[in-house]
Amino acid sequence: MTSQKTEQDTNPLGIKPVGVLLAEFAIPSIIAMLVSALYNIVDQFFIGHYVGMLGNAATNVAFPLTMSCTAISLMCGIGGAANFNLNMGRGNKDKAAKYAGNAILMMLVIGVMLCLFTKIFLKPLMITFGATDQTLQFSLTYTGITSFGFPFLIFTTGGSNLVRADGSPRFSMLCTLTGAVVNTALDALFMIWFDLGIQGAAWATVIGQVVSALLVAVYLKRFKTVPLKRECFRPKAACWGNIARLGMSPCINQIAMMVVQIVLNNVLTFYGKQSAYGGEIPLACAGIISKVGMMFFSIVIGISQGMQPIVSFNYGAKQYARVIEAVWKSIACATVISMIAFLCFQIFPRQIIGLFGQESEEYFQFAERYFRIYMFFTFANQFQPIVANMYTSIGKAAAGAFMSLTRQILFLMPLLVILPKFFGLDGAMYAAPIADFVAFFIAGTMLLRETRLLKRAEC
Repeated sequence: MTSQKTEQDTNPLGIKPVGVLLAEFAIPSIIAMLVSALYNIVDQFFIGHYVGMLGNAATNVAFPLTMSCTAISLMCGIGGAANFNLNMGRGNKDKAAKYAGNAILMMLVIGVMLCLFTKIFLKPLMITFGATDQTLQFSLTYTGITSFGFPFLIFTTGGSNLVRADGSPRFSMLCTLTGAVVNTALDALFMIWFDLGIQGAAWATVIGQVVSALLVAVYLKRFKTVPLKRECFRPKAACWGNIARLGMSPCINQIAMMVVQIVLNNVLTFYGKQSAYGGEIPLACAGIISKVGMMFFSIVIGISQGMQPIVSFNYGAKQYARVIEAVWKSIACATVISMIAFLCFQIFPRQIIGLFGQESEEYFQFAERYFRIYMFFTFANQFQPIVANMYTSIGKAAAGAFMSLTRQILFLMPLLVILPKFFGLDGAMYAAPIADFVAFFIAGTMLLRETRLLKRAEC
């Protein structure tokens, strides 16, 4: 009991003003997530200008595998960080260290397995993900190279959550930022100077991911709050299970996005061929818009990840008023960002699309319409990921997992299958805002309910 009291009285997560803590943790996390999203945006920019529309379409086909890496890294990283902070809040330092060590081991093992799986089933995967005859070879080349970086990407993204949980959000940001700078510089070098085309973009991405992973590894050897001894890395089934349980919500959210992306690619290709646009224009436009949307979503996820150590520690320490304050301040910050993103997507769609290469007028007409309709409810999209991560942070894995399933799996995917049967390509566009609205309503209802429960517990 004494050690728990001491930890509550001395750990900044339990005593610093919540607004100050949120800024300290969320801003570096936002920058790190934005930089991570820039890996895809930078590749899209250079490929759009130096390869063309088919290259952009190919990166869209490969995008579900990048999402799967993010899903794995969030499961291991957020699950490990949540268990780490909950146990630190309770004063169980030894147990916290074991969770950190086992989370690192999980990332490495699963990352290597995903790399091998992709190598073995590369062509069937690309076809399943929506590659057309014209984009298949580009997809095989790009993904065949970037798959080498999967273990490093998972280790960087997942490990960054542990670095933040250890109280070093700025170093977490630095790891990702350094890799992105390397990626951008090498994109320019490989594609402009050496004229390596889509292969150059792929190798630039992998090298940037390796650099980031090395920085994370250097930090983890010098963990601040608890020493990570060799025994911390011994695999324990109970640790892996609890890490997966608390990391399941953000993991499911990413997997759901991946599945929806695959379904969307196939729907756009199939119904695009029946329209005046053909199969490649919708596929290429959707890829760019998805990645631009991920830039906005990365800010929301960054706020959510910055919130996680604060909520987990204070929930473990039974300081529920601070938990409520952290969640609602996160919602307020994310709402401002969401409104700005909504205005940009509605007012400047052509200008945004134009950053990724100049194509036909037909291409831009489709892109503008798709952008405005598909991303219409951006102003309300912040609730679902933050509420889902709140449940993960306080150890309510089932509620978090359900919240993660609402938008993508329960609503969007069925609508993507049903509406295009009646409305063609328009059906695919309108599926997203309908799903966004329903998910927003459910998230808001669950957030109000949990806030009432926490207020009662505080009394």
